[in-house]
Amino acid sequence: MTLRTSAAAMLKPSGRRALSFLHRSAAAFGVGAARPPVGFVIERADWAIRWYGTFIADVANKIAPDTAWVTTNPAEVTRGVVSFGSQYQWLDWAPHVSGRCRTVSTFFHGKPQDGPAVARHIDNFLAALPKLDRVVCSASLVRDRLVQWGAPPEKLAVIPIGCETDRFVPATPAQRLEARRRFGVPDGAIVVGSFQKDGEGWGEGMVPKLIKGPDAFVEAVRRLARDLPVFVLITGPARGYVKKGLEANGIPYAHHYAADREDLALCYRALDLYLISSREEGGPMALMESMSSHVPVVSTRVGMAPDLIEDGVSGALVEVDDIDALVARARDLLAAPDGGMALKLAARQAVGVADWRVVGRRYLEEIWRPLIDSAHRA
Repeated sequence: MTLRTSAAAMLKPSGRRALSFLHRSAAAFGVGAARPPVGFVIERADWAIRWYGTFIADVANKIAPDTAWVTTNPAEVTRGVVSFGSQYQWLDWAPHVSGRCRTVSTFFHGKPQDGPAVARHIDNFLAALPKLDRVVCSASLVRDRLVQWGAPPEKLAVIPIGCETDRFVPATPAQRLEARRRFGVPDGAIVVGSFQKDGEGWGEGMVPKLIKGPDAFVEAVRRLARDLPVFVLITGPARGYVKKGLEANGIPYAHHYAADREDLALCYRALDLYLISSREEGGPMALMESMSSHVPVVSTRVGMAPDLIEDGVSGALVEVDDIDALVARARDLLAAPDGGMALKLAARQAVGVADWRVVGRRYLEEIWRPLIDSAHRA
């Protein structure tokens, strides 16, 4: 199943199948008085991996109650299926996972060119593949890399990172005006968004995390600001490098720490454009959130962008480190007739396959159910 599978088809109820699944799960793992059969390992930090696991487990439990639970401690999962939301957590715990567990790990991003530490991580991940039952990739290009590196294709699945499409919605004119006033956007300004963590560590972030392309972002908005009234809105921790770059180039900006997911959704209402200048990504989540919110996206060909964006139809794609193209395509989208409404509508339709209800159902039906079924047969 590809990322372009109909979202509507994936949202159909499962009815008796879900009930039958629960009965078989309990029989296979003795779950009656214990935890649900699937333990999803999330990170402690209130960031992407935590949201990822929580949303997937919530959706699965709405379809088939008491299927999954989340934990930050893999040692608590001693039987059933253990799903690691982070490939790094999986490697840390691979030697210690109970032999009674069926194992799943994501592999969101990474290639040897990203540096010696990432290259070692990939080698170790490939060496540990025999211990994994399934690997979930968020993007086709990541799946293709793993196959090229020798991973068995039958172990791999492509399931996107999800999006709350009912939370990240197009802004009304009044909501847009309110958001822009909230962040001090001058009248007539073009607001460019960057909602990520792109500095090393969890402090000020003065040392750039170059894989996220903060240097390319600053240079792109600097060029746009030569003849356009650019205002930058940033969120997230460790943004010191970007803020310093914007200040050095005299580009006005606002940095807002979103209190929660609803507050983050409000931030998108102020935007005219979202730029993704990364050199490597698993998603990013902001890609889907922007597309769902009717915010045009220009992205490098990383992560899920090539799966979700049809160049020139639902967004714009450029090669990594091609800042000239990043700037040119940004200008194209900003100058689109009728405010780019056709592109915005196409983007929101395209991101339907990443609705969390679709993603959670796919995890349940394509990953967890077969593993529990196989354990039951054994």
